Amino acid sequence: MSVAGPKPAATPTTVPDSPYLLRRAVAADAEAISTLIAPYAAADLMLPRPVGPLYEAIRDFHVALDPTTSVLVGCAALHVFDGELAEIKSLAVAADHQGRGLAAELITRCLADARGLGLRRVFALVLRDTLWTRLGFTSTDRDSLPQKVWGECIYCPKFHRCDEVAVSFDLAQDQDQPA
Repeated sequence: MSVAGPKPAATPTTVPDSPYLLRRAVAADAEAISTLIAPYAAADLMLPRPVGPLYEAIRDFHVALDPTTSVLVGCAALHVFDGELAEIKSLAVAADHQGRGLAAELITRCLADARGLGLRRVFALVLRDTLWTRLGFTSTDRDSLPQKVWGECIYCPKFHRCDEVAVSFDLAQDQDQPA
């Protein structure tokens, strides 16, 4: 049985006051995501994301498209660890689109996903926490994230010389606040 119309995951949506089209990533985005991340990985600012593993994680990603060219200019992923914890990772914005609020929009999309999944806490490992603290994240001890440290970080080539700081957002507290 087929359903007419575009698949919801691929339907772009606009964010109020944003020129970008944001949508869930589709398999065809994997190569563009890898290409977007590559310069940051080459500069040792983030880990590379080869295309093959991106296909496996494609459902984790949100992407942003330039509305005039339909070129993928931003991405971020929400990786769920367990019933309470997720990580925002692979946040990248094309150099010529930085400073326009796109990273914040992608982070906000990931937080909305986490809320929708009923998660309690979201974290990220970042080089600079300014944007993240502006969005309500707080500094966190990396040792409070054993799922990440012993599940993934231990395999990172930068494990013993990691220069990232951990930030987290308490969704449980956020959900307790009046709307």
